[in-house]
Amino acid sequence: MENNKEQLKLKLSPIQYKVTQNNGTEPPFRNEYWNEQREGLYVDIVSGKPLFSSKDKFDAGCGWPSFTKPVDGTEIVEKADYTHGMVRKEVRSNAADSHLGHVFDDGPGPDGLRYCINSAALRFIPKEKLEEEGYQEFVQFFAK
Repeated sequence: MENNKEQLKLKLSPIQYKVTQNNGTEPPFRNEYWNEQREGLYVDIVSGKPLFSSKDKFDAGCGWPSFTKPVDGTEIVEKADYTHGMVRKEVRSNAADSHLGHVFDDGPGPDGLRYCINSAALRFIPKEKLEEEGYQEFVQFFAK
């Protein structure tokens, strides 16, 4: 496991490592995807597993990318989080056990959820690059 952590330190930027491996949080409104407007897929920065789609992204006004639902619920794990004197639901990636952010029940979707996710835990793949990046099964998802 220690070897894996060292490899991740080489692969990830300092903020990506802090967020995904040490349950960190990046600053609101000063992160890569909070205001991303293009269509595409958001994948786990560590495992590459698809997590969220731009089709489910919305502006929650919180300064982090927010989504109404994950692409595949099996790729997300929710855990109770009692840190910082709050009661929240932490969201982690299933495959890599990366800290992603939190889920709240104040979202606009049919389930009323807001997945508030750190950009540093994600890699964005624009819809035009899905096939070339190995995510061809999602190309149809963005067909008009």
